[in-house]
Amino acid sequence: MTTLPDASWVFGYGSLMWNPGFPFTEQQPAVLMGHHRAFCMYSHHHRGTRETPGLVLGLDLGGQCVGVAFRIAPEDWPSTYTYLNERELVGNYAYVPKMVEIMLAAGPVAAFTYVANPDHPNYAGPLPIDTAVAVILRASGIAGRNRDYLIELVRKLELLGQHDPGLHTLLERVKAVGGN
Repeated sequence: MTTLPDASWVFGYGSLMWNPGFPFTEQQPAVLMGHHRAFCMYSHHHRGTRETPGLVLGLDLGGQCVGVAFRIAPEDWPSTYTYLNERELVGNYAYVPKMVEIMLAAGPVAAFTYVANPDHPNYAGPLPIDTAVAVILRASGIAGRNRDYLIELVRKLELLGQHDPGLHTLLERVKAVGGN
C-alpha cells in the first residue's frame, strides 16, 4: 500500500499549468530550484503512441523552473493524489513522485510534483533540436498533437511573464518545418 504524502500544494510545470484537472483553492506562480523543465520524456500515451512516441516535459536536474503552484484543500488531497498518479504515471512514464520545496511570493512551501528518472527507458535526455522537432511534429496521442502541447506550454509561460529562449527556438523550428 502506498503512503499518501502530506501535501497542501502541487507544483505544475507542464500541462498541469493550463489543464490541472483537479480542484484547488488557489494558484500562483512558483519557482523550483535545482531542476529545470525539459522535453526529456518519451510519451507513448498522452502525446504519442508506442509506434510513434512523442516528447513531453520532465523536471531534469539542475537549474530552476518557473511553474504554477496549486493549493489543495485537505479534504481534496486523497482524490487529487490518486488522479495525479493515474494521469502522470500512465503508460510507464519515467516520472518519480516527489515532495520538493518551491518558492512562492510569500516564501518557501513544500509541494508535490513529478521529476524525471534518468535511469528509465522512457527518459530521452537532452536531444538535438532537429531530433526533438521531428519527434514533436510526427507525434499525437490521446491528449492531442505533440506540437499543441508545446504551443500551450509557451502560451502559458508567456501569460506568467516568462520567456524561455530555448522553448521559443524549439517552437519556431516546429512551425518552420511543419507549417503555421
